[in-house]
Amino acid sequence: MSESTKLNRLVAILKNAPGKICIQPHNVPDPDAIASCAGLRYLLELKGIKTIIVYDRDIEKVDALKLLDIFDIDMVKAQDIGTLSKEDWAILIDSQKGAGNLTDLATDEVVVIDHHELHGNYNYRFEDIRPTVGACSTIIAEYFFENYIDPPHNLATALLFGIMKDTDSLTRGVSDLDIEMFYRLYKHSDMSLIRKLNGSQLTMGDLRRYAEAFKTVEVYESIGFMLLDCSDDSLLGAASDIILSLDSVDVVVAYSMRPSGVKISTRSETSFIKANALVRFILEGIGFGGGHDHMAGGFIPTENISAEKELGIYIKDRALKFIGVLNNNKTMM
Repeated sequence: MSESTKLNRLVAILKNAPGKICIQPHNVPDPDAIASCAGLRYLLELKGIKTIIVYDRDIEKVDALKLLDIFDIDMVKAQDIGTLSKEDWAILIDSQKGAGNLTDLATDEVVVIDHHELHGNYNYRFEDIRPTVGACSTIIAEYFFENYIDPPHNLATALLFGIMKDTDSLTRGVSDLDIEMFYRLYKHSDMSLIRKLNGSQLTMGDLRRYAEAFKTVEVYESIGFMLLDCSDDSLLGAASDIILSLDSVDVVVAYSMRPSGVKISTRSETSFIKANALVRFILEGIGFGGGHDHMAGGFIPTENISAEKELGIYIKDRALKFIGVLNNNKTMM
């Protein structure tokens, strides 16, 4: 085994930690983030590095809660672990500083492992950011196999499920590495548990919120717009995926009001319109966002929302203007 693997370089850095080592996913951990945290913690413990998984907001999605329950994954809310300080180090998983979905805890963020766009240079001691990879679970799975470590059945199953969720069962944003890790994990996984997790997607409350949201759907030029009256980030993305299944829709812009602002989710099935570029255009000057070509999100703080403009109209105008700019550029080529 090579001493220069990413895992071994990471371990060499973490051995110098002056305090606790926290693994921190984005604020509302989904199956990909949860599986990635659990997989990394297992690998680090094999190397003698003790960690705790810390998150900042309630886990909302049914499949994420079921994942924690089935595999007995221990995660702690930041407010419940006592004092955190700069003496404690954080490993950021499935998110980065500046991404907008990560609380800045008192820890020193020294490591990032993520599959989203780069959000600035923060001088991490260890950085593994791969925007072309479909799931963070794929990156963690590679850490297992490049170190000749077979993942236990439960972890392999959790990582496999993480890949399935973030790539929509290998149909969205998939890289060669995602496919390779999927099939290598498959041999170690329990498919009966995958079927059980796939059957745990919605609560009755979710269904009622979806029903109300679908009444707001409007379609313009193959772009579907939807308002979801819910504070659940996971539901916003999942509802966007349902609207994307309409035969007349190639792109979705969904948004939800929160006490602190407006959360926006974008989806795209066409290479002509990139979801990350679309959300950045909509939010230019009033918010922040990013993500992948096929799936992205963003946020508008309350103080940046104009009282003179109806928000839904503003979002639609900006999205349609973005399509107009793309069409003009295409015509001029």
